[in-house]
Amino acid sequence: MISVEDWALIRRLVADGVPQRQVARDLGVGRSTVERALASDRPPKYERAVGPTSFTPFEPHVRQLLKTTPDMPATVIAERVGWTGSITWFRDHVRRLRPDHLPVDPSDRLTWLPGDAVQCDLWFPPRKIPLEDGSKTLLPVLVITAAHSRFMVAKMIPTRHTADLLLGMWMLLQLLGRVPRRLIWDNESGIGRGKRHAEGVGAFTGTLATTLQRLKPYDPESKGIVERRNGFFETSFIPGRDFTSPADFDTQFADWLGLANARVVRTIKSRPVDLLDADRAAMLPLPPVAPVVGWVNRVRLGRDYYVRVDSSDYSVDPAVIGRFVDVTADSHASRSVTRDASSRPMTGSGRVA
Repeated sequence: MISVEDWALIRRLVADGVPQRQVARDLGVGRSTVERALASDRPPKYERAVGPTSFTPFEPHVRQLLKTTPDMPATVIAERVGWTGSITWFRDHVRRLRPDHLPVDPSDRLTWLPGDAVQCDLWFPPRKIPLEDGSKTLLPVLVITAAHSRFMVAKMIPTRHTADLLLGMWMLLQLLGRVPRRLIWDNESGIGRGKRHAEGVGAFTGTLATTLQRLKPYDPESKGIVERRNGFFETSFIPGRDFTSPADFDTQFADWLGLANARVVRTIKSRPVDLLDADRAAMLPLPPVAPVVGWVNRVRLGRDYYVRVDSSDYSVDPAVIGRFVDVTADSHASRSVTRDASSRPMTGSGRVA
């Protein structure tokens, strides 16, 4: 078999008018080889002849098992058919046959009703943000997109912990001005794993009178609206920008979102700001009592009269050493309250949000 280079050279020489006999003589190949090269519209490729293997006698039985149970593990199939050879090779053949028997997984086009749902996700900007202590770090951004109107709100948060996620959601829902009937999340560890929500999530959704829906793994279509916007942020917002702090990031991002929400979205052929009123009208009102969000911890004050919030230490009035102190923190301030005595405000640097 000739090489791809010789195949291309033969076709070029003959196209330039060189006789086939001369091409065969100059390249040292037979005339029949030249004729086959001219007759073939594809480069030559070696293909090993397919022949029977040790798996061939087992293939009909394997196909029958896959037809009735497409997700049967390869090890179980090997046991059922009496395979005694290499299990790795057997898995390779089962992996080749399994797609022929799997049911079709359709991808429906979802229609989102006004006020029904918002999709929530974390976006990690590829830029380190300066903090108050002079260090730089990558911080997540909580993004909420209304499914019907495609209206977007977002805020940078300190961590992926449940307390910061719930606090971020509450702040963004206040910006939205209403509460959707569903908050759609993926399997974010701070929201929940398996069949259980993380601690505090149930109380949060109960106060808002809404439902938090966590999607099954490998279901990107159900949350594709917000996930596609993460890539949009990296190509349209990030380039050419510098940030001096998380607050500066939020300010620039909010200004840019104002422009983005006023652009026509191709899939809905409308601007999010034009559909927002109808979306909000079908949502629930904000609760009369705000949910309990932020960092909450009760500790017995030690002799060093310091309490820790995230990675920062705060001093408390030494007069309450040995007594229980309720420590709360949000994105703006930290404070401590004893159960039966007041204490002076904490000192020290606050958490970054």
